Amino acid sequence: MSEQGKLTKRVASGVAWSIAEKAGSAVLQAVVSIVVANRIMPMDMGIIAVLAVFVALAQVVVDSGFSQTLIRKAAPTEGDYLAVFRFNIVTSTLLYLLLTAIAPYVADYYGWPVLAEVAPVMLLMLPLNAIGVIQNTRMIRELRFAELSTMTFLSILISGAIAVAMAVAGLGIWALVGQRVSAIASKSAMLWWRSEWRPRRADTKGALGEMAPFSLRLMLTEIITSIYNNISQLFIGKIYSGDALGHFNQAQKLVYMPYSVSQSIQSVTFPALARIKDEEQKFAESYRMVIMLTAAIMFPVMAGLIATAEDFYHLLLKPDWHPAIPYFRVLCVGSLFTPLSLVCYNILKVKSDGATILRLEIAKRIIWTIILVVTIPHSVMAVAWGLGIAAACEMLLNMIPSLRYTTLTLWRIIRSIVPIALLTAAMYGTVMLVGEYAAQWSTGARLAIKIFVGVATYGIGGLIFRLESFRTAIDVAKRSLSGRKD
Repeated sequence: MSEQGKLTKRVASGVAWSIAEKAGSAVLQAVVSIVVANRIMPMDMGIIAVLAVFVALAQVVVDSGFSQTLIRKAAPTEGDYLAVFRFNIVTSTLLYLLLTAIAPYVADYYGWPVLAEVAPVMLLMLPLNAIGVIQNTRMIRELRFAELSTMTFLSILISGAIAVAMAVAGLGIWALVGQRVSAIASKSAMLWWRSEWRPRRADTKGALGEMAPFSLRLMLTEIITSIYNNISQLFIGKIYSGDALGHFNQAQKLVYMPYSVSQSIQSVTFPALARIKDEEQKFAESYRMVIMLTAAIMFPVMAGLIATAEDFYHLLLKPDWHPAIPYFRVLCVGSLFTPLSLVCYNILKVKSDGATILRLEIAKRIIWTIILVVTIPHSVMAVAWGLGIAAACEMLLNMIPSLRYTTLTLWRIIRSIVPIALLTAAMYGTVMLVGEYAAQWSTGARLAIKIFVGVATYGIGGLIFRLESFRTAIDVAKRSLSGRKD
């Protein structure tokens, strides 16, 4: 078999494994989130949301774009890996000490004393994550996605069991802390167990300096992105209330779970696209396929969640969480754009020198700033709509420049997506009509019939109209099975 054929099979297998892991993880996380949410208060989740902002920013600095550079680099040396490993450990330790020191001041600012108590434990996520970054990077380069998917699922299973046990024991906010820390700790432990790489003496002279130009541009880009993705939560917690932030954050968490399934396609295809970046025709067609498959997964899932949101919340969550329903629906709308935006961003990471990415991020954040300034003082719902508008703008700003690096045209992308969007709209309309018909049914029965009709409408419609995305998905599944047999 040719090298290209082997790569295709490994990518197909990786996509299948990663989608399976993400789908399983999303279901598991949803169950855990619902069980835990019914045993804590919205304020608890609001406090954790604020701490999570600092953790997210710190993790970007710890990595500093070096892991992405190692994936993209043709032949990283042992010195490259060792230099980045040392950098990760030292930086994560320093940031842990710094953030732990300022935690009491953050707690005073918000008027939440418990934040200072849980911060030193939750911030352990930084050094625990840094320990396994190189192992994770090497396994991605080696396209060992089945192992990575298994580790991720097991870490979610372990942390979910810990969170549920702590919540049932009445430990409140500590259940959320235990879940996050144990997920990182178990994943890093498994990475060390399964990866052959260990830090050994090697020549690291000049390694970071060589990678720094692209890595630091990427880091600045991701810092800006992280700030704007999380800054609204800091303001909601201060301007409105911890409960309002808890409702908003809980809605974001539930929206993120199905959205994470699309990330499996992106994480698997990034190293694969990097390998064929000089083969223009293959690169362009692969880009189109990833866009199409992402839309085929995310459009019906998000439309279905919008249509079933009220039944879902009323059936599974206590009344304290019902104010989150409007936020959940609006955030689902924004999540139609974000996965496509990230696919385009992957193209820029593979093909550009980093300067283009940084300039685009500056332009996007100017737009985001205007949106946040207008929406944050108005209401939490306005913030949710603002995030959706910002996501749509970001998708366009990523997609249009990405086309400069391929032979693909915007019209070709539109033609690939429109049939999926039309079938999704038909599915949504059918589900809403069924909901009206079943308005007097019990909540559980109404939710069940909506899900059944939605899945049937989308699946049968895709087969009847022979959507290219369906044919491609079937082909990916066949290649994956064939690859496992070889």
